Amino acid sequence: MRPILDMCCGSRMFWFDRQDNRAIYSDIRVEKHILCDGRKLNITPDIIADFKNLPFPDNSFHQVLFDPPHLIRAGHNGWMFKKYGRLNKESWKEDLAKGFSEAFRVLRPNGTLAFKWNETQIPTKQVLALTDYKPTIVQRVGKNDKTHWILFIKDAA
Repeated sequence: MRPILDMCCGSRMFWFDRQDNRAIYSDIRVEKHILCDGRKLNITPDIIADFKNLPFPDNSFHQVLFDPPHLIRAGHNGWMFKKYGRLNKESWKEDLAKGFSEAFRVLRPNGTLAFKWNETQIPTKQVLALTDYKPTIVQRVGKNDKTHWILFIKDAA
């Protein structure tokens, strides 16, 4: 088993090497689009899976990346929807809570979860309340500091 899981890989935008063979890339969708500026958007996971129900055994990965959709309002044909996906506006809290639960389930003890969130529509504080794990590091980046990179460590067994 590879040591890294990207559980919502999308188009692998933040990866240094988008073909890094240490990772398993998972997403709920396989899609190819041409964006409004002409760029190609390819979502090609190794495994098609829902982040709320991952097909991996407990304690499988040293590092898990969780970059779920952060939008609850996005038009189905818009580039934001195509690029980032969309959360269900009625069940987003339950869905993200399940995602955190799955991330920590498949993460090995002393492993690191890297969580990425953009709080354009949902404040980061509300999202962090959906897990009992306490972050170790939070770094705000991007336009108006809306994107957060948040690291967690799973307690030893």
